[in-house]
Amino acid sequence: MLENFRIPLGDWADLALDWFKDVFGWLLDIINVVTGFLVEGLAEALVATPTLVLIAVLALIGWIIRSWQLAVGTVVTMLLVVGMNQWENAMLTLALVLIATVIAIVIAVPLGILAARNDTFSAIVKPVLDFMQTMPAFVYLIPAVTFFSVGFVPGVFATILFSLPPGVRMTELGIRGVDSETVEAGQAFGAAPGQVLRGIQLPLATPTIMAGINQVIMLALSMAVVAGMAGANGLGKEVVAAISTLNIPLGVEAGLSVVVLAVFLDRVTAALGNPAEYRGSLLGTLSRRQTAVRDARADAEAAAAAAELSEAKGPRRAGF
Repeated sequence: MLENFRIPLGDWADLALDWFKDVFGWLLDIINVVTGFLVEGLAEALVATPTLVLIAVLALIGWIIRSWQLAVGTVVTMLLVVGMNQWENAMLTLALVLIATVIAIVIAVPLGILAARNDTFSAIVKPVLDFMQTMPAFVYLIPAVTFFSVGFVPGVFATILFSLPPGVRMTELGIRGVDSETVEAGQAFGAAPGQVLRGIQLPLATPTIMAGINQVIMLALSMAVVAGMAGANGLGKEVVAAISTLNIPLGVEAGLSVVVLAVFLDRVTAALGNPAEYRGSLLGTLSRRQTAVRDARADAEAAAAAAELSEAKGPRRAGF
């Protein structure tokens, strides 16, 4: 009875993609040019920078934000990547991940804010995010290759789609999690909704938002290998080549380089929300010193005020 029953959903999707490409071809061309310029420009800059200088910069970033241990680990592991002859591929992958992450954050954070402030929009966007997070990663390559052929741009496009949902969810969660009494206190002092958002909700939600950005970066890096199937140069393309030729050494070296990048980006972005909590970071050390100086100044002012009060009371008691 159901032998001839078939819903041609795939054919409809194919027609929809063709329609979108025909109608919005000008928009796809703009995205192609701008994204390609950004990724290839950053990749060329990273590759052109002397390797030791770039390693020193990455180690310094790790020390400033996280700890000197991360700085040492960064130097050792990055030299390992150089030793495996994967440095240039690692920088190409880093450029792809950074550009895709920045674009995903620019889209995700405003959507998360809007979802936190509007229940109707939140109810609409949640099923879409569920759909995006349950969709297999390889499927994102279909519209990416359809719209942008092969190269960096389809890899960035697919990476953005894959890594976007956690940024939206965590931003909404962080803003909704801000204490309502604190928000009401701001409103009671006459703060406008925009002032409450900028002055109260976003600062208090920063750790949660940064946790979402951390997830966006990790998903973007995990997508780098899949993006290699769309022709994006970098470690993903090396892994795909290793699989197709059963080249185990190449696969191990490229895969290990992905892990090195993932650990560095994870540790840095995890500490970015509140670097003052990490005692080994330069920012944490400076923050503690500023707090100690401020406390010492407050104690000195309190002691001076107490001494003045004691001197003021002394003559009155003597006169009495």
